[in-house]
Amino acid sequence: MAEEGRRGEEEDRGPGAAHRGFVLMEELVEKLKLLNYEEEVLVKHNMKSLSRHYFVSSPYLASNPGEQFYMFTIMAAWLINVAGRPFTEPQEYDEPNATVSNILAELRALEEADHEEEEEDMMDLEALKLPSSHAQSEPSSKPDRILESTVDAAEWRLEVERVLPQLRVTIRTDNKDWRIHLDQMHQHRDGITSSLRDTRSYLDKLQEDMGKTLEKVGSREKYINKQLEQLIQEYRSAQAKLSQAKERYKQASAGVTERSRVLAEISEELEKVKQEMEDKGSSMCDGAPLVKIKQSLTKLKQEMVQMDVRIGVVQHTLLQAKLKEKSNMTRDMHATNIPEPAAGPLA
Repeated sequence: MAEEGRRGEEEDRGPGAAHRGFVLMEELVEKLKLLNYEEEVLVKHNMKSLSRHYFVSSPYLASNPGEQFYMFTIMAAWLINVAGRPFTEPQEYDEPNATVSNILAELRALEEADHEEEEEDMMDLEALKLPSSHAQSEPSSKPDRILESTVDAAEWRLEVERVLPQLRVTIRTDNKDWRIHLDQMHQHRDGITSSLRDTRSYLDKLQEDMGKTLEKVGSREKYINKQLEQLIQEYRSAQAKLSQAKERYKQASAGVTERSRVLAEISEELEKVKQEMEDKGSSMCDGAPLVKIKQSLTKLKQEMVQMDVRIGVVQHTLLQAKLKEKSNMTRDMHATNIPEPAAGPLA
């Protein structure tokens, strides 16, 4: 067995070592077909048939490590049951290392059973070596491969210990595998739970501090409102009186504006009349009409003087009303108690 192992290592170092896995996989598929694995395993688990290079690791072949490992465990469990040892089929959500350990334990148990059987066969061979004509005449019922076996048990154990590290399964993480997503979800959930626990304590403390601060602000606001209530009432009454005074001033200003507009129209008409009179006076040569015109002009001048006097009186009256209104407003603004205004728009 050791020589065969060394010979296998020498072949691995040869130029065809890269293609040895393809040959072994093809032989494995042929042997599984001889054991009728399609009906015993594939139909039972509703799986697809294995390709010729299903378990070969190659960058040129598409592979799914999770699916391949599950297929391997199902095949191994079925082969162990076929070998005569009861073995429970693993499930998809089982721990991979535990599943591999169970399979290796069953294989070791099978090796020990084979070793005990070989020892019993060797004991039978020793018994056959004794001189007995009856034993020599009877044909042997054991298979020829057992009668001709020269394997040493110690070498077999050494070979098993040497090959055992190569039988370990290393599963590459596949980001598309649902187990990876499930583990990530559990990790994120634990992280969120721990963060929420710490954050909730901070938020509770912040809420308590904010509540105390709001209570202090509310009590201070009530105290300030109580102290300034009288001043606030006085300020509101002063604001109301000021609004009324502004409304009256606005109305008076509107009357003055209207009178100023009428005065401007009269002045404009007067200028037009003067212009017409001058035009007619320059065009007329008759003395009588000229005298009449002069008289009319004199009369108009007198009326204009009277009108100017009236305009001056009206302007003086308006100025006095404005000054009186302004003094009243100034006195009302500086006085503590504003007196009620007298009746009349200009009083």
